[in-house]
Amino acid sequence: MTRHGLHRITRFRSGPRRKAIAIGVIGGSVVAGIVATMMPLLADDDLSIRAAADTTATAVPQDGDNAAKTTLATCATRCDGNPRGARTAVIEFAVTTVPANAVNIRATLRMHAWQQFAATVTAHASPLSAREARPPLVSPGVVLDSIDQVAKGVNEWDVSKLVTGNGTWTVSLAQSGLESRIYWASVENRNPDLRPSLTISYDLGSRPSPVTPTRPAPPPTPSTSPTTSPTPSPTVAPTRTASPSASATPPAGCGSVSDKLVPSCGAWWGMYSPAGASGGWDHGKAVADVEAQVGRKFDIVHRYHDFSNAGSNGAFPDAYEVQQMREGRLMFFAWESRDFSAGTTLKWSDVYSGRLDSTIDAVAGRIRATDTPVFMGFDHEPEDEPSKGSDADFVRAWRHVHDRFVRAGATNAVWVWTMMGWSGHYSRYAGLYPGDKYVDWVGYDPYNFHVCNGSTVWKSPSTTIGGFYKWLDDNGVGAGKPRMLAEFGTNFDAKDPSAKQRWFQDFPAALKAHPKIKAAIYFNSPGMTTRTSTCDMTMNHDAAAVAGFAQAGRDPYLRQPTGGSR
Repeated sequence: MTRHGLHRITRFRSGPRRKAIAIGVIGGSVVAGIVATMMPLLADDDLSIRAAADTTATAVPQDGDNAAKTTLATCATRCDGNPRGARTAVIEFAVTTVPANAVNIRATLRMHAWQQFAATVTAHASPLSAREARPPLVSPGVVLDSIDQVAKGVNEWDVSKLVTGNGTWTVSLAQSGLESRIYWASVENRNPDLRPSLTISYDLGSRPSPVTPTRPAPPPTPSTSPTTSPTPSPTVAPTRTASPSASATPPAGCGSVSDKLVPSCGAWWGMYSPAGASGGWDHGKAVADVEAQVGRKFDIVHRYHDFSNAGSNGAFPDAYEVQQMREGRLMFFAWESRDFSAGTTLKWSDVYSGRLDSTIDAVAGRIRATDTPVFMGFDHEPEDEPSKGSDADFVRAWRHVHDRFVRAGATNAVWVWTMMGWSGHYSRYAGLYPGDKYVDWVGYDPYNFHVCNGSTVWKSPSTTIGGFYKWLDDNGVGAGKPRMLAEFGTNFDAKDPSAKQRWFQDFPAALKAHPKIKAAIYFNSPGMTTRTSTCDMTMNHDAAAVAGFAQAGRDPYLRQPTGGSR
C-alpha cells in the first residue's frame, strides 16, 4: 500500500452499485430449499464499465475545430436542413472482468442527454471503429434495442444480444423521427458520471458451499507497513507452531512448480501479517495466528525489509523466515531502499553507484545460502517514490541489484516487479520496466478501498483486479510473465454487513477469470488508511469476514499440493 496519501486509490465513480436480486439476502432461508437446485448463484454486484472510445460517424465535413469533443451527436438522415446530415454515435467498450462461469449475462448501455426529445433512437451492433475521427456512415448492424422517447438524463438500451462476455464490443446509436441533432455526453466529458457506460449483470454457474461464521481469535495487533519506517524489530527466536489441518482436493494435473515458482495450475495463496511491539515483534506468531483463524497454512509469507543489513529489518532471512521456509512456506522479500529505524530514504543513485554493494552482496549471500527458491522484490510501487529519483534511475538501480545477486550466485532469487497498477500512472509503466531479462513475475497492488478513500464505490473482486491486468495485456509489458497480486485487500460496507464476506467468497472466481494471476497475497494491515466505523482493510476485523476469507482459501484453485496449503 502506498506511503503517500491516498491519491492513487481515487478512481472514477463506476456507476451505481445495484443488487442483482435480493433473494440471496432477504428471505433466503425460506426459499433456499426450493431454488438451490433450480437456479445458479446470483452475482452480488453489477459491473459498470466506462467506454474505451467513442466518435460520431457522419458525412458532414469537420467544421475546423479538431479538439476532442465532449459530446456525441445523433441525427436523422435529413438533419437541420441538410439532406445528407445524418449522424450516428459510435461507442466501444472493452469488457474484461466477467467471470468464466458467468451465465445469463445482461448488458445495458447507458447514455446521458441534456434535454428531452420526441425521437426514436435505436442501438445497433456496429461495424465502425469508435477510435476513428468522424468515420463515414455505413449500413447499421443488428438491431439490439430501441427507445421512442429521449429522456433528460440517463437513457438505457438492452444490448445483451451483442455483449455475451469478455471482449471488445461496439454499439452505434441511430436516430429517426426528429430532424435535428441530439447531443450525448462522450468519454471526453469532464464529468465522469455523464460518460457512456455499460452495466453488466450475470449469474454464476455454481453455488458456493454454505459457511457458518465463527468468532475469530483476537487478531494480532497491527502495525504500520514497514514503508512507514516502523520501530526496529529485535531478533527473537521463533516459536515452532503446529500447522493447521486442512483438506482439499486440488484440480487434476496440478502439483508441479517451475524453477521460477509458477504452479502448473491454480494460484498460490499468501499473507502479509505485521508483527508489533505488543506481540514482542514475533513475526512467526503474526502469521501463525491468522493461519489458525482461517484453518490453513499460507503458501507465501510476505515481509518488508530495509537496507540496514541489521536485525529483523535488514539482516534477512531472519530466524522467523528460516523457520517458515522449513515448514513449507515460500518467502517473498520486499526489499526497500530505506532504513526503517533511522527513518531515512535512499536514492536510487545511491544503489547503482556501488556505495551500497557490501549490503547488497551480504543479502545476496544469505539468500543464496537458503538453497531454496524465494520471491525477491526491489522497491515495490516505485511510481510513488519521487524523492528517490527518476523512472530511469529506478530501472538502473533494479538492474544493478539483480546483477549483484547473479554475480554472488543467488540465482534462487525469483524477481517480482511490483507496481501500484493505478491508471494515473499507466503512461509511466513501460519506462519503469527493467526488461524481461531482469523480471520473472509482474506484480501489482489492487484494493477495494470503498469509503476508506472518501469514495462510495464498491468494486467487485473482478473489477478490483481487472484494470491493470487488462492494461498489461493491451500494452505487452511483461508479456508471458506470470502475474502476482503482491498486495490486495478490501474494506467492508457499513451498510451491508455481509458484503466483505461475499467479496472474499467471490474472489476465487475472479482469479479464475484472470488466469495469468498465479499468486495472490492479502495485505492484512490498515497501511495508509485509518480504522474507523466505516473503514477497516484487515481481513479479520469480524467473524463474517474471516469466514469468507477462510472459504476462499479452501477453494481447490488455491490449494497447491506443493505449497504451504498441504
